[in-house]
Amino acid sequence: MHRLVTQDHIDTFQRDGVVLVKGLFANFISEVRDGIEANMAEPGPYAAENLKSGDGGRFFDDYCNWTRIPEFEKVITNSPAAEVAADLMQSKSVQIFHEHVLVKEPGITKPTPWHQDQPYYFVGGAQNVSFWSPMDPVREASLRCVAGSHKWEKPVLPTRWLNDDNFYVDDEIYMPVPDPDAEAMDIREWEMEPGDAVAFNFGILHGARGNTSAHRRRAFSLRLLGDDARYVERLGPTSPPFPDHGMTAGDKLREDWFPVIYGE
Repeated sequence: MHRLVTQDHIDTFQRDGVVLVKGLFANFISEVRDGIEANMAEPGPYAAENLKSGDGGRFFDDYCNWTRIPEFEKVITNSPAAEVAADLMQSKSVQIFHEHVLVKEPGITKPTPWHQDQPYYFVGGAQNVSFWSPMDPVREASLRCVAGSHKWEKPVLPTRWLNDDNFYVDDEIYMPVPDPDAEAMDIREWEMEPGDAVAFNFGILHGARGNTSAHRRRAFSLRLLGDDARYVERLGPTSPPFPDHGMTAGDKLREDWFPVIYGE
C-alpha cells in the first residue's frame, strides 16, 4: 500500500464508497492552481458557466483538458493518485478517464446539485474512483457524499445542472434525485485543506453547497478506472461525450485515449 493509505481507508472505501485521503496532492498544489488558471483563461470545448443570467458571480467547470494543459498532465503522471487509486479499488491497473475543474467564486449561493457520476458516463464496472481535491481551504463548501449510495438498487436519474432537465427519461432504470438532507441520509463531508482529497466511487450520490465564503473555491477532480472498466451504451448522450470513439459495448476503453498510468 502507498504510505497515504491504510487498511481502514480500503475497508471504508469498499464498504461506504467514500473516504478522505489527506494530502494526496499536497506536493502539487502550485501545479494544479496554475493549471486551473490556464484552463479558465483558455477554456476547452466542454467548458460551462453554471449560473443563469442575472445570478451574478461565476461557477465555472470544464473537463478533458489534461492532454493540452501540461500542469494537469504532470499532476496525473507524477502524483501518488494512481497508486492510491489502485489500493482503494483493489485493482492491478489504473486507467485515466478524465480530469475535471470546478471553480466557485466568493458569494455564489448556487449549490452543486445532488447527482451520481456513473449514469452520465459511458463506462461501467465497480472498480473506479474519483478524487475531489480543493486548492483552497474549504469549510462549508466541501464535497458532500451519501455513504453507501453506490450500492443502491437503482441509479439516480442524471440531470443538466443549469436547466435541471433530464438527460434521459426511464422510470424503470433510474430513480428520481432524492433529497439527502430531508431524508436524513448518511452524508459524509469534511473540512479540508488544499491537496486533501475525497475519494469516491462513481456511483456515490454527491453534491456541494454554494460558496458563501470570502475566497474562491477551486476544486480539481481526477477520474480513474480499474481492471473491470468496460464501455457501456447509455439511453442518450453521455458527459463527457467523447465522440467518434469507435468502441462497442463490453470493450475495454481504448488505451490511446485513456492511457494505463499504473500497473499492468
